[in-house]
Amino acid sequence: MAEHIDQEPPGKLRIDRWLWFARFFKTRSIASRLSATRKIRVDGNVISKASQTVSVGNVLTFPQGRIIRTVQILTLGDRRGPASEAQELYEDLAPPELNKPMSGKRGPLEGSPARREPGAGRPTKADRRAMDKFLAEND
Repeated sequence: MAEHIDQEPPGKLRIDRWLWFARFFKTRSIASRLSATRKIRVDGNVISKASQTVSVGNVLTFPQGRIIRTVQILTLGDRRGPASEAQELYEDLAPPELNKPMSGKRGPLEGSPARREPGAGRPTKADRRAMDKFLAEND
């Protein structure tokens, strides 16, 4: 009995496999799910299935966490190797400021936390406790 092996045409590879080989996603099923939700573009065209094939020279645009990645495929690869090998599969087309390492827990697109003027908006827990204490003293 023959084993089931994914058969791609020569010079092409399923997009979910390539994204997994390039280490953009931890599992191939996550890459497949993203493909099925129509959130990946290949050369500007939205794809709707994980079996879409890609080849060298294609430009992929897809969300990864809170940022949008834009990469050009340099080679297809034949396995999910170490990170250094995976980085040779693509060229990142994002502006350099988005490629900087993230400091702290904030993403590169996020600024400082929102500030509000004292007394504006909903009261904080400390404000509520102060109001409760004030009201208890005046009763």
